[in-house]
Amino acid sequence: MKIGVMVESFRAGLAGGLQAAKELGADGVQLSVSGQATESELAEIKSQLDDSGLELAAVCADFGGHGFMVADENPARIERSKKAVDEALALGTNVVTTHIGVVPHDKSAPRYKVMAEACEQLARYARSAGAWFAIETGPEKGPLLRSFIDDIDIEQGLGVNFDPANLVMIVRDDIPSAVEALGPFIVHTHAKDGNNLRELDPEVTYGAVPCPEGAEQWSGFEEVPLGEGSVPWPEYLAALKRVGYDGYLTIEREVGDNPRADIELAVKFLKDLLAR
Repeated sequence: MKIGVMVESFRAGLAGGLQAAKELGADGVQLSVSGQATESELAEIKSQLDDSGLELAAVCADFGGHGFMVADENPARIERSKKAVDEALALGTNVVTTHIGVVPHDKSAPRYKVMAEACEQLARYARSAGAWFAIETGPEKGPLLRSFIDDIDIEQGLGVNFDPANLVMIVRDDIPSAVEALGPFIVHTHAKDGNNLRELDPEVTYGAVPCPEGAEQWSGFEEVPLGEGSVPWPEYLAALKRVGYDGYLTIEREVGDNPRADIELAVKFLKDLLAR
């Protein structure tokens, strides 16, 4: 497996993030795309990537809001996401990661069909281009997401961006079991750690339903440096190996006062684990 870093995690701009990732010994990076870039903007990003010598592991195409949970919003979001696939390929990767919203447990719920239809359209588009539209884990446990993907029934084009921290922070999932459930579809991973502090409702946390009055949407969990949280790293990496995953572990650090220091420790932490 290879070690990547989310460029935006450095909070130093594209050039600064690429330079920092290289200095810390990463093999590659992930960066965010807008689905609205001009050819000249893409050319400038590609030039900086090429100059860095780092591989582009994946791009992130999160556009905020409700993912693909709202039918009226989906036509525009789908077209923008298709453009993100085009941007990814122009920049040198065939993996696009995003949050899609919260998959309902009830398959008869209207939102289930709305989300499945959106993901099917994007999976077909990605497949036609030789790319992967990768759903990031978080709001649902591994078996539920696997069932959702199976219902869409696309042989290629629809994948998973496995983020173990989201699963332990939000739904208290068993990470090795989730890897086993999603293994055939994992095309990219995030290296992040965290803790769950109380039982959460993913529908509230991810904005599928309004936050109850007096409650805090983003409380009840915490992101922490790699190795300091609830992700069972040796067991997790062993599970990835069992399902045949040999791609990127891309460090994502969304909090903290000194992200570079945290990322430097994360690179060392992962290198030590991979060397065992």
